Amino acid sequence: MQKHIEQFLEYIKGEQGGSPLTLKAYTEDLRDFHGFSDKNIKDIDNHDIRNFLAFLHHKKLKKTTIARKLATVRSFFRYLYREGFLTANPARLVATPKVPKNLPRFLSVDEVFALVEKPQGDTFTAARDKAILELLYSSGLRVAELTSLDIGDLDMKESLVRVKGKGMKERIVPVGSKAMDAIRNYLPERISLKKKSQSLFLNIRGGRLTQRSVRRIVVHYSRMVNLNSDPGPHTLRHTFATHLLHEGADLRSIQELLGHSSLSTTQKYTHVDIGHLMEVYDKAHPMAKEDEEE
Repeated sequence: MQKHIEQFLEYIKGEQGGSPLTLKAYTEDLRDFHGFSDKNIKDIDNHDIRNFLAFLHHKKLKKTTIARKLATVRSFFRYLYREGFLTANPARLVATPKVPKNLPRFLSVDEVFALVEKPQGDTFTAARDKAILELLYSSGLRVAELTSLDIGDLDMKESLVRVKGKGMKERIVPVGSKAMDAIRNYLPERISLKKKSQSLFLNIRGGRLTQRSVRRIVVHYSRMVNLNSDPGPHTLRHTFATHLLHEGADLRSIQELLGHSSLSTTQKYTHVDIGHLMEVYDKAHPMAKEDEEE
């Protein structure tokens, strides 16, 4: 099985453009599956995969983790079937465990404004951190997308940024005026480091800023403004989508901005409270208008 796993990982890396984090997760998941089953790859059936899920359940792993590992196993066997290594796909008959849909928290307008205004001063880190917070909220970027940005991805004149999303799919995203101002203030500080790196966001040593560092930055300023929880970069992405939706943007447009491949994914990342739905209904539904006139 190990030979097939290595071939699959090369396929994900080379043809699918899988990120290092994706490859790490796939490697871990398939290592677990290989450790569970020592059968020849052609002898594995759907019962073996179900037994693997039961094994993970007994280990008391979260349902989201089990679902992710099953998704990896499914992708693996789908690849083997498509490439002709197998005559049937045993994972096709295995149902996905039900996973609770826990939506991440989003910030209010006042909360997010307080957060992005918190980095102050003329230092490199203050200018960089403000630009990061503004851009995350302005354009709804994933943290991996933000850290992979290069100087050449910015179109300062048109206020646009070229983003490399999942599967290395590129999209063009508008950048708000506040975020552009923050980036313009940051760039001279970045140049002052006198480093040749093409990365947009640098650490104080001149290297590309990591995803972990960005998460620390967001949490740091969240605590400074006394938010009840410690929102991460994804909270700002979710906040971006939620605020757009509340202001009347349609889901299709939000889907394009977020870089989602399907609308169902966008629906999971956007949250509309019942009060907002009732407000939209009262303003837009013909029968609601007739009721008001009576």
